[in-house]
Formats: sequence, structure tokens, C-alpha cells
Amino acid sequence: MDKVVITGGCGFIGLNTIDYLKKNKSHLKISVLDNESLGRKEYLKEFEGLEFFSGDIRDSDLVDRVLYGADAVVHLAADTRVLDSIADPVKNFQINVLGTFNVLNAVRNHSVPLLVNASTGGAILGEVSPPVHENMIPEPISPYGASKLSIEGYCSAFSGSYGVKASSLRFSNVYGPRSYHKGSVVAAFFKRILADKPIDVYGDGTQIRDYVYVDDICQGIYSSLNIGAEGVYQLGTGIPTSINQLIEIMQDVVGEYRDIKVRYHGFREGEIHTTYCDISKAEKALRYHPKTELTQGLKLTWEWFKNCTQP
Repeated sequence: MDKVVITGGCGFIGLNTIDYLKKNKSHLKISVLDNESLGRKEYLKEFEGLEFFSGDIRDSDLVDRVLYGADAVVHLAADTRVLDSIADPVKNFQINVLGTFNVLNAVRNHSVPLLVNASTGGAILGEVSPPVHENMIPEPISPYGASKLSIEGYCSAFSGSYGVKASSLRFSNVYGPRSYHKGSVVAAFFKRILADKPIDVYGDGTQIRDYVYVDDICQGIYSSLNIGAEGVYQLGTGIPTSINQLIEIMQDVVGEYRDIKVRYHGFREGEIHTTYCDISKAEKALRYHPKTELTQGLKLTWEWFKNCTQP
């Protein structure tokens, strides 16, 4: 494997994936395709030797050109917000489903042997009894979850029909450095704390999630590439944590820097109350072993946020 294309490479997980790959396979040529809707080209300045393409995965001609000569694709580009997908399901479908089809079709056209697709667990499966696992019947309750389920289906179909080794990794709630532009829970809370503003919780704080540090996700991506994995895998920690518990740990992490103030609001439609995952399949097949405990990961993330210069 000499050349990897990362779609959405200017984003949070993309930047950390680039860092991880460069540390573990320094010879790799990495090309990034990103429309800069969230991440920006300037975020890539910390890395040397990257090839950057500005554009959207909905542009099939551009996608086809970018993937020429690639040995693998890490597909991270997506419209990822549940509430945004409810407000505008057409946009979510066009980016996630049609855009990913363009990526898969270019993979087929250029006989790219490997593809790792970023998927999601809770949004695909809906409100089911945790821990969630790969054998559960999907019942998405948002257009975002439906789009990710469709993508997993196409990855499976292209594996079966065209010999592509395609894996779909269902990420839990990922947090860590380089996430300043994200609207996810940990990033949103740390930004509010830095600004000395109250954090907003939608619901009573009893909602359960599985928080996984970004380096552990990158290890799962790296293993999937090396093994040539196929199929669906849950990537998280398997540890349930409520929002209120998360806030308590964050208070310990920020220490005397701030006294965290919390504002509670009503529950939001389309969001799942409780989800965490069973990672036994990934542990066995991918040799995936998350090693970053939540308090440690939040400390590393907080240090990054305090020193962050990203706009």
C-alpha cells in the first residue's frame, strides 16, 4: 500500500488519521479530498507531503480523478448531524448516499482494492437495548441513520460484486484533539467552558453514550487497512457514560480553571437516549483494543483546546 486517499481529510477524524498513518507508515503518499465546509486546508499545514484536492464528493468527475492510482480509500466525508438531517433530508441524502456512491464507483473504475467507510452505530440501529452489536436489525429513526445504513449496503454490494475489500466502521461518540470546529458533545462543552459560558444539555443528562478517544478510532482504521477487513464493525469502548457523568469528569479535568454551569433543556426529536456498543467482533477480527480511559482522554483533549489556535 503506497497511496491512500482520505475523503473529508481536513476534518477532525481525518486530521488525526493522517497523523496516525504518518507515524506508522511514513512512506505513504496521502491525498486529501475535502470541500472545506467544516475543516480547512490550512489545518493540513502541520503535515508534509500531502496532496490536496478542494471539492465535494458529489462531484463524480473530481472523485474519479482523485482516486486514480490509489491503493486504499478512507472515506470520512459526510453530513454527520442528526438534527441537520431531519431539517434537510435531501441534502443529507445527496452528500451521504449519492456522494458515497461516487466514491464507490470510482473505486470500481480504478480497481482500488481497499475502502474503509466511516459509519455509525446508534443512529443506524435506533432505540434498541444496548449494548449494540453488528447482528442487530437496523431501525434508523433519522435520515442520517438511514443514509449510513444505505451506505453500508452499497459497501457490501461492491464487495460482493466487484471484489473490493470494504469495511464499515461504526464509530461511537469520538472526541479528542483537533476537534475545535466540531459540534459534538465534548468539543461543544469545552468551547463553552473556555468562553466561561454555561453548557447546554438537551434532556435531563441521563442520556447514555459511548465516548471513544480519537487515537483509538485511528488504530481501528489502520488495522482495517492492514488486514483488508470486510463487513461491519462497532468501534467504541463498550463503556456506558451518561451526560451528567461526563460533566462530572470534565469538572475534575478543568479543575479550578472553571466552575462548570449547566443549562438543561427539553429532549430533542430524533436523538437516541441510550446507546453503547459491544466491540468484541472488532477486538477479534481487527485486533482493535481501545486503551485511552475517559479521564485521560479528556485531559489530553482539554490541553489541546487550551492551546488551540484554530479559528
